[in-house]
Amino acid sequence: MNKDVKATKINFENAVIKDLMDFKNVFWINEDKPSFEVADKTAMFSHADVKDAEDRLARFAPFIEKAFPETESTNGIIESPISDISDFKKELEDHYNVTIDGSLLLKRDDTLPIAGTIKARGAIYEVLKYAETLALREGVLESKDVNYEIFASDEFKQFFAEYNITVGTTGNLGISAGIMGAKLGFEVVVHMSLEAKQWKKDLLRSHGVNVIEHDTDFTLAVENGRKESEANPKSYFVDDEHSTDLFLGYTVAGSRLKEQLDKEGIIVDEDNPLFLYLPCGIGGSPGGITFGLKHAYGDNVHCFFAEPAHIPSMLLGLETKKYDDVSVYDFDIDGKTNMDGLAVPRTSGFVSKLMSDFFDGGYTLQESEAKRFLTRLIDIESIPLEPAAVAGLPGPAYLFKSKEGQAYLKENGLADKMKNATHISWATGGSMVPEEDMQEFYNEGAGL
Repeated sequence: MNKDVKATKINFENAVIKDLMDFKNVFWINEDKPSFEVADKTAMFSHADVKDAEDRLARFAPFIEKAFPETESTNGIIESPISDISDFKKELEDHYNVTIDGSLLLKRDDTLPIAGTIKARGAIYEVLKYAETLALREGVLESKDVNYEIFASDEFKQFFAEYNITVGTTGNLGISAGIMGAKLGFEVVVHMSLEAKQWKKDLLRSHGVNVIEHDTDFTLAVENGRKESEANPKSYFVDDEHSTDLFLGYTVAGSRLKEQLDKEGIIVDEDNPLFLYLPCGIGGSPGGITFGLKHAYGDNVHCFFAEPAHIPSMLLGLETKKYDDVSVYDFDIDGKTNMDGLAVPRTSGFVSKLMSDFFDGGYTLQESEAKRFLTRLIDIESIPLEPAAVAGLPGPAYLFKSKEGQAYLKENGLADKMKNATHISWATGGSMVPEEDMQEFYNEGAGL
């Protein structure tokens, strides 16, 4: 047992901890979570912060539309649709021998413009905020009231070329920050961990991004990137572990999803609950989305994060209340997963502490489940996702199948309302995966 000083006061006999150490599927309920009304009063962010992020993205929409023609149909707004996957719901029911009450939808962040992953929300937002802040500070941008299409001009590109953006990543964060940073004219350096797929490195290099490969895990890749950035006075580090701007960029998804559901006539209230299942790595994207949705729906939305059984860093951080003071390696958990976007051995401290008041729960899934559902989603719904993006798919089945999930429904007065429930699994990436890689993913799940 690798019990370092920080882990010495952990109760290794805790039932949840023991199950996690045995790589079992765990459905965990956050028993300490207060009501949204109570949590909102002490949170480090408010609705005003979420609105500020929404307004900034609206200001940049003319630039985004001009720089990325694929966003013309949405007038420069980076957003994804929702898809009904009721046929796949039957697959979950048959596989787990359970009835899932309510409808099942898929939030298609795999199709987000520019980067094709959920990271396009937070990472692109952070790069744009830095560009705006820098341009205002140096007088290149006179006011926030001008048409931001000027960010696509040669003058702005020449200005930004004097500055550097650095990021440490398992892949998707780097793609989002890298593509947007390079488009603005920044020198971009992306430090990629051992888990990063080759096609992601190739994609970044095709956009003129300098990719530095590390034979280490996510945490060490981030540390190396941070050190390099700190040594350069003109460098800005996109910090997946500590960035508040990344987090706030993700929160915008809350109000946007509400608009989509309203347009579809999907009611969310006390008698029509909404359940979200969100793949979780470092925690920023599921945390930010949850925070935004809680501001949209309060306690009528129930948000669960999803992690690989071999690297459950958020669940360990919350269950032990040690947050980022513990790593999966402290528990003899090997951290090996094909879900590379979730391959984070230590959770974000600020996100996990904040979200301890907002996450309703979380769960772990096996590699075999992820591989099977990736293949079956293609077979049934013709939707190809990358491995990390399927982690949210089995959530509804776990909710109904587990004793913890059933207890949660009963204790929250939801058991007799689930016929009216809406379940949304969040698809976090996949549309940019090369065809040969996707075929390999498909083959791995065939027959499982």
